[in-house]
Amino acid sequence: MNPVTLKQLRYFDALAKHLHFGRAAQACCVTQPALSMQLQELEQSLGTPLVERARSGLKLTAAGEAIAARSARILTDVDDLVAHCVQSKGLMTGRLRLGAIPSIAPYLLPPLLATLKQAYPALELHVRETQTKPLVEELLAGKLDVLLLALPVASAEVATLPLFDDRFLLAIPAEYRLSGRVRATPEMIKHERLLLLEEGHCLRDQALAYCALSEISTVNTFGVSSLSTVAGMVAAGHGITLLPEICLDVETRGRSIEVVRFTTPEPSRTLGLAWRQSSPRAADFHELGRLLLACRPAPSDLTTPASRKPRK
Repeated sequence: MNPVTLKQLRYFDALAKHLHFGRAAQACCVTQPALSMQLQELEQSLGTPLVERARSGLKLTAAGEAIAARSARILTDVDDLVAHCVQSKGLMTGRLRLGAIPSIAPYLLPPLLATLKQAYPALELHVRETQTKPLVEELLAGKLDVLLLALPVASAEVATLPLFDDRFLLAIPAEYRLSGRVRATPEMIKHERLLLLEEGHCLRDQALAYCALSEISTVNTFGVSSLSTVAGMVAAGHGITLLPEICLDVETRGRSIEVVRFTTPEPSRTLGLAWRQSSPRAADFHELGRLLLACRPAPSDLTTPASRKPRK
């Protein structure tokens, strides 16, 4: 029996994820015939078919399902082995694949990237921005090394490092002209048109939970995936929203938005890092956390509602 190679496992891993030869080959940066040949050799080595070709498309056999799960674990272990060797060469060196959610990335990553370039020039950073669920899946599959997101993460295979709490504030059109003594309450929100990010964003779920909205007939998303768009809609008078404190300097600049603190206890989320328990790069991730704390925007001093009118 011919030995099974890592190349064969990586190609099969891609095929198991995409269930399409063309897309799997593209993901592996090879031609489709090359990928097909490696799959045939893998099936010959294992003595069993791994995929079935049907009119409805490609699907894994029972053996293929089991081999796919084992292959993913093997490839993750290999990546961790490489990471261990990289770690032995010094702190924050080699390739680091960082995932971040969209409600954090635009506000913490720009200052972090500048700091990393200056402090750790040997670090090769790759950034992936998407929602929490796919990020965690890619982390566990070994496609990412560390995540920047809202905690907690529901997986026993993941280690986490809390960094700081990020308050939510109520953003309303400046034309509302609230009294300086007023603080926001969940009841105020229930009678307004609430603008939130589309489904799949944890920020949306956190806002709905705080407002105790069991039905969302007054919630408007229209597939919005960025806080910038939501803030623009608020400034134009289309509704109100909850904004995380870290985004205020960016998303209220040049917009007629008034930001109001909530009554105690104020809603917030805990931002932090997450990585696989098996990763040997914990020292790197703790250093990354230290840098993120140094780069975080200063907390806003909003003892009274702050009118954010257009600034030049």
